[in-house]
Amino acid sequence: MRSPAPVHGAENHWRGRRVLVTGAGGFIGAHLVRRLGGCGARVHAVGRRVRESTDGETWHVADVADEGAVRKLVDSVRPEVVFHLASEVAGARDPKLVLPMLHSNLTGVVNLLTAVTGAPGTRVVLAGSLEEPRPEEGDRAPSSPYAVSKWAADGYARMFHHLWGVQVSNLRIGMVYGPGHQDTRKLVPYVALSLLRGQEPELGSGTRELDWVYVDDVVDAFLAAGQTPDAAGRAFDIGTGTGTSIRDTVELLSEIVGGRTRPRYGALTDRALDSARIADPAPAAEILGWRPTVGLEEGLRRTVEWFTREGR
Repeated sequence: MRSPAPVHGAENHWRGRRVLVTGAGGFIGAHLVRRLGGCGARVHAVGRRVRESTDGETWHVADVADEGAVRKLVDSVRPEVVFHLASEVAGARDPKLVLPMLHSNLTGVVNLLTAVTGAPGTRVVLAGSLEEPRPEEGDRAPSSPYAVSKWAADGYARMFHHLWGVQVSNLRIGMVYGPGHQDTRKLVPYVALSLLRGQEPELGSGTRELDWVYVDDVVDAFLAAGQTPDAAGRAFDIGTGTGTSIRDTVELLSEIVGGRTRPRYGALTDRALDSARIADPAPAAEILGWRPTVGLEEGLRRTVEWFTREGR
């Protein structure tokens, strides 16, 4: 998959820099590693299994929930910037997910921030989520074990910054989609593949509004946060600022794919505590100089073209 052109100034900024990317084998992580490699960074990619280097990156196998493994990794790489994307991602309202989310998501963040504390100049950018309750929402309860793990991680990040000067920022990312996303538990891959195969996707009511953001735009946001000194100690919404209902998104996918297969709305029960999650992109525009550039229809077309080309 060909990488888009680097954001303005990114190639010069990242050339030769030591960068650590956790969760590098995931959807966003793979795109980020590819882009950093194209910018000339010295990329150290972290995953749970060995992978073949495709863009000149060095691979490390480590579990971020293992404190010793994280400290050893940070000490050996001595990264100038850490992009922390390693995470368990599941929106189910299942009590069995509480401990796995705590262990993988929150413990991993604390291990990483502890390991870089006292390392002068090291910047950390966390992959958060728009599912996190925001301060202006008052007492809104987190909607899932995943959401509360990300919410608590942001709290730890602010503490590490204000108490010990860790240069950390948090990107609260909207609903990411795009080429290369093969997790059929997620809406866009599931619906696109179902329609391409002539199968009826089974959905809930489809009324929930979400902020869809294209993966290349998300990578741009990570690069911007990683090179902006004023990002430290802050959290930024990464999305378009526009809500689109699940039903409208699915109908747009149906139009792009074509064919006679129709989605089955109401086949599934809507999840508890679901609400519209729309970004406020103004702080990211003001401080990071970041704005999304790919509209939903264009992004979905690129995604369907990728699935078609890959023969999924």
